[in-house]
Amino acid sequence: MTARITRRATLAGVSGLCMLAGTSLASGALARTATPRVISVGGSLTEIVYALGAGEQLVGVDTTSAYPEAATRLPKVGYLRSLSAEGLLSLRPTLLIAAAQAGPPVALRQVESAGTPLVRGDEEYSYAAVRRNVATIGRALDRDAATVVLAARLDGEWAAATAAVPRTGTRPRALFVLAHTGANVQISGTGTAAHAMLELAGARNAAEGFAGYRPLTAEGAVAAAPDFIVATRQGVEASGGVDRLLQRPGLALTPAGRARRVVAPEASFLLGFGPRLPGAVAELAAAFAA
Repeated sequence: MTARITRRATLAGVSGLCMLAGTSLASGALARTATPRVISVGGSLTEIVYALGAGEQLVGVDTTSAYPEAATRLPKVGYLRSLSAEGLLSLRPTLLIAAAQAGPPVALRQVESAGTPLVRGDEEYSYAAVRRNVATIGRALDRDAATVVLAARLDGEWAAATAAVPRTGTRPRALFVLAHTGANVQISGTGTAAHAMLELAGARNAAEGFAGYRPLTAEGAVAAAPDFIVATRQGVEASGGVDRLLQRPGLALTPAGRARRVVAPEASFLLGFGPRLPGAVAELAAAFAA
């Protein structure tokens, strides 16, 4: 699904929400005439807003918006998949930027019905999707010149990053391990940001054969036989360090576990698919090459 901008306002059934938001439905051009009050839901989209030099327009973000540091000081509207219309509208937004995964849909529809324009991000895990998001958000924020500059910079960084990824020879097998919470340890199959990152960095997902995430088992880890274990810094810290992570079922028995080949970048950097994607691909590819 490509990025889209939805701008519609209806009067039916929204008077209570309008009073809460303190907005007027008299003009469909509210976002263009009022002082910008932007809410961004989705860490990668928030990064794009800052990269375009429009961070001062933000009045709220979701809990996945952890970069840059300035975003962590803004009011939080909750987790991107469990938003409430009341919480969003209480910040009197003139524009809502939301990741494709944001929801629930009914909350976003209520915000739209209250007269707040909605910009949706692209759901693909690719560099092309990053560029589409930059273009879409740039238009919505009226940052045409900044969009051109950012796009040119990203294209140069992407060309350099992909040129450094080996295209010949045997690709290393990598297993992504998600271990952010207690005993709930999962591995990534296809159709995830983790799978896309492994592929972009020149590795083969050792857990191919299923989509999404599934619990880690000793049998599954041994059968996957990864050359590298890829986790996140937060996951390693939650596990109590690399040694403790490798005590998870079967990991110590894999080639990666025996050699302690664990790569663990910061989560939003590794999986965000925002403006830092070229750097994340370059860093991961360098780790595999080493």
